Amino acid sequence: MTSSARPSGALRWLAFSAAVVAAVMDLLDSTITQVAAPAIRASLGGSYAVIEWVTAGYTLAMAVGLLVGGRLGDLWGRKRVLLIGIAGFMAASAACAAAVTPSELIAARAVQGAVGAIMIPQVFGLIRDLFPAEQMGKAIGVYGPVMGLSAMLGPIAAGGLIGADLFGTGWRMIFLVNLPIGAFALLAGARLLPSADRPQTRSRLDLPGALVAGAGMFLLVYPLAEGHAQGWPPYLFAMLAASVPVLAGFGWYQLRRQRTGAAPLVDPAIFRRRSYTSGVLFAVVFTASLGGIVLIFNVFLQEGLGFTPWHSALTTAPWAAGAFVGSAVAGMTMARLGRRVVHAGLVVETIGLVSVCLVLRLMGPQISTLDLLAPMIIGGIGMGMVFVPLFDIILADVPLPVIGSASGALQTINSLGMALGVAGLGAVFFSLLGGHGQHAQVFSSAAQWTAVLTVGLLIASFVVAFWMPRRAREQVEIPMAQAAEPAGELAVAR
Repeated sequence: MTSSARPSGALRWLAFSAAVVAAVMDLLDSTITQVAAPAIRASLGGSYAVIEWVTAGYTLAMAVGLLVGGRLGDLWGRKRVLLIGIAGFMAASAACAAAVTPSELIAARAVQGAVGAIMIPQVFGLIRDLFPAEQMGKAIGVYGPVMGLSAMLGPIAAGGLIGADLFGTGWRMIFLVNLPIGAFALLAGARLLPSADRPQTRSRLDLPGALVAGAGMFLLVYPLAEGHAQGWPPYLFAMLAASVPVLAGFGWYQLRRQRTGAAPLVDPAIFRRRSYTSGVLFAVVFTASLGGIVLIFNVFLQEGLGFTPWHSALTTAPWAAGAFVGSAVAGMTMARLGRRVVHAGLVVETIGLVSVCLVLRLMGPQISTLDLLAPMIIGGIGMGMVFVPLFDIILADVPLPVIGSASGALQTINSLGMALGVAGLGAVFFSLLGGHGQHAQVFSSAAQWTAVLTVGLLIASFVVAFWMPRRAREQVEIPMAQAAEPAGELAVAR
């Protein structure tokens, strides 16, 4: 039920495009910085940790923000929260473009991730408000390919913008481009998106819980990202150790809130099901395996081999193109094959990464874009085959009353896994470079061993997947304000 009229005809699709643009902005900014990271470090200076934090800071802030993002839509209305998120994303993008030190850029990226986390959970709910039930399939049928194409073309666009050096902006244009795009979404959304009635009963937002969770995640990710740059001083090991009781304290606090009748950020009941907890473990390991691989290849190609950002983007783009194909394959087969699609995808992706390792071993610093074409496509196809059915399989045994909480928690865990992957795989890669990173052969060797480690994570994912449900969940109505947004994760060539 809406308090403002639902637009019809062409205006409805214009309103739809405003909501989709918000999701595309988030998706692009989670991917294009991986292409730009070496150029950013060359411009602003700093250690290799800067390259990791430009991506990890965004995904870590998003992981924390997703804990409260959906609830904000319930409290204040999805349209209002989306528009606030778009405006905040534009402001953070401008701050990223204006940054003159690595610390300023990383802080602005964290703000981007946080406002993206309150923006994204509103998108599907607004699409549902826009379209009658009989047209929802058509709307989602448009949404999926748009997101897939954005994931595929985003890195290429980043390389093109950096190479074009419009108005002498260099890498800053990848953030400035959000301003006109965001302005369209803001104006069209304010004018055309319907304002749904807010619930009469409101639950208080658990900000203390979000802060405790955020502190625990930061204590876990920070040492991994900074360890190689700082030589692993004792305080970083102390931070890693402290992350365990802090995250455990978050779990205790959520249980206490539930017992006192307050709404927890994450319903503790969802972790009593082994199939769900196995899925959570799978999500952490699998997304970590992806978190740094494309970032590392962009660093290897640009700093190790001297590729331009544009050339580097074209070299890694087949991974995203393969993911687009793999997602279509999984979409057509997951209802029939269930968990077997995930296992098949992991095998295909492993073949792709092993092929990458072999090509690196054989070609070394003489490697070309053409040499990596087939391995990248194969690896991307496997990744796409895993991501599409992942949420439906992990949530298969979760009871309907808590599926919204389970879905939202899973999205947070995906973002945390991504941050851990960027920090962890990045730590391995940059540690292997040591003090000799200027030599192409050293870069090639570091990329090989990091790819081998990634294969190990995929093998671990394959084993853990046996404890997940055999079949995908049948499609049900998930509370959209709490639901996760798995489509955006396809960028994880992120």
